[in-house]
Amino acid sequence: MDWLPKPHSWARLFLLFSFTGLSTQQRDPITNFCRRWGHQAAIVDNKLYYDGGLVTYNGDNSHENLTNPFLLYHDLSAVDPSGMPPPYANLSKNSTVPNVNGGIFWPDTVNKRIYLYGGQFYNEKPWSTNNLYSYDVIYNNWQLTSSPRTNGIARLAYGAGVSVPERGKAYYYGGWMNNRTDPNWAGPGAMTSYLLEYSMDDDTWTNSTGPDNIGRAEGVMLSIPAGDGGLLIYFGGIATNNLGVPQSQPMEQIIVYDPVSSKSYMENATGDIPPNRRRFCAGATWADDRSAYNINSYLYGGLPGQPGDGPGFDDIYVLSVPSFTWTRFYPPDGSNGTVPHWGLTCNVVGRGQMIVQGGFFPLDDKCDSPAVWGLHNMDLGRQNNESAIWALFDPKKTNYVIPSPLATVIGAQATGKATVTAPKSGWENQDLKVLMTRTASYATRTPTRAIPTSTGGSSDDDHKSGLSVGAIAGIAVGSVVGAAIIIGLIWFFLFRRFLARKREREQQQQQQQQQQPQEQRPEVSQMSAGNSYYNSQSYPNGNWAYSPGSHASTSSPPPFASLSPHSPHFGHHSPVTELPVEYPPSKFAGYGSQYTAHEAPTPERTPDQR
Repeated sequence: MDWLPKPHSWARLFLLFSFTGLSTQQRDPITNFCRRWGHQAAIVDNKLYYDGGLVTYNGDNSHENLTNPFLLYHDLSAVDPSGMPPPYANLSKNSTVPNVNGGIFWPDTVNKRIYLYGGQFYNEKPWSTNNLYSYDVIYNNWQLTSSPRTNGIARLAYGAGVSVPERGKAYYYGGWMNNRTDPNWAGPGAMTSYLLEYSMDDDTWTNSTGPDNIGRAEGVMLSIPAGDGGLLIYFGGIATNNLGVPQSQPMEQIIVYDPVSSKSYMENATGDIPPNRRRFCAGATWADDRSAYNINSYLYGGLPGQPGDGPGFDDIYVLSVPSFTWTRFYPPDGSNGTVPHWGLTCNVVGRGQMIVQGGFFPLDDKCDSPAVWGLHNMDLGRQNNESAIWALFDPKKTNYVIPSPLATVIGAQATGKATVTAPKSGWENQDLKVLMTRTASYATRTPTRAIPTSTGGSSDDDHKSGLSVGAIAGIAVGSVVGAAIIIGLIWFFLFRRFLARKREREQQQQQQQQQQPQEQRPEVSQMSAGNSYYNSQSYPNGNWAYSPGSHASTSSPPPFASLSPHSPHFGHHSPVTELPVEYPPSKFAGYGSQYTAHEAPTPERTPDQR
């Protein structure tokens, strides 16, 4: 039995198993959260679901930026001791569903599904298939819904998308086509000018021309209940000029689309025009009387429209419609903020709050409030004791009141009754003026399948008892992977020793040296579950410590407001570089194809207690 592994070989196997299990456990999506950006998010049945994007984990010695393979959710009907909705990682996502960044989640609140469209791949060859997938909220499984490619529709990334469940429709405008969305793409990326419409009930696609032939990407599109069947509003991002070169889409230029008539309108906004930006997030809310639709720009964050124009934004602006007036809302000193970030998501909850999640922070090297998993809650009406815009989450806050700074601008009361109902310089189009006087009326949409009276809830045991579900899953996966590695390595050692003995007996030493098998790293199929962890970009040093303060206070810090560079709980990370931008290298060669991370001081900051 001299061909069995020696004791030192067993020791190596034991160490390999130990480190494999440790590394897997340190990639728990809840316990080891550090940062998240470029993900998709949607709300169905009082749960905030999020998927894909890129993540970095605390305690992971590799310190890599990784593709997120998990589908997770936060229970919006509850808060945990941190003052934020608790997370859960007990949802399914099989390897046939792609892990992408820059895609879109379309929620269907009637049929209890979430559709995943588009997105680009990170550090792996793009899949040749371009399928639409739906996640079944009731039965916790994924289904292949349709193939947009058969309708002549390509995979797009970082466009603007929104769903209108009342009508059973979903929309996607603009976006990038590049070598990370299409395996056969050659050359620099290109922006599209098309407006896609997906019908949820009959699984059909419509590919329409947008408002013009200008390609656009990285802006935001929102839906408001105005007009005959709702209106879509688009702003921000970048667009191609007459020479086909990307440039900023002016923030004062607002595009309004009427899905009923398939017509687009342009209106110029006035007021505190935000600096041009892209990859920001926004949400829409309105007063009960719907006299003014305050588009939640309550817009937040973003990346400048042009390289070299700064690291980004940490500010809030509000677009009031139908006056088409921008109002600066935060920070109070009138600056762009101190912790710019982009690639984040905004989801309005009950019209009164908006959860801002994640983002890439180019100037800071800390984790994004890991104690609350990168969640930050915006109190849209500032309905708290401190009248603060950033506040702890309140599941019972389901209405919206117009805060005084906005009420002054649009001549409104807290409950509505706005008197400024037209653009300052008059309407660019009289048809849009008429549409803005109407309140959308939706026919009752019935589910196309049987819906249980209750879709279930989250028990405290799922999250609170011992390890989180994510941690348990991580340990289980780590154990299985570790066992598989051990079995494979034992077989490898035994077979190698057998070959060596055979060659010795045949006295062919020279041939043995030439033919001795070499260790090779096993390749992972792009369709396997193991292809989710990719490296390339490094991540920054330092640590975030979140401290919401006394639970008697309703105030919470804005993103990155509570910093502790000396926290003992989180490890250091290597420098970070941003996701590549889609500009053609010939135009922006002086800037390079990526933004560069800059080291910045990390002064102590305290929560915003306004």
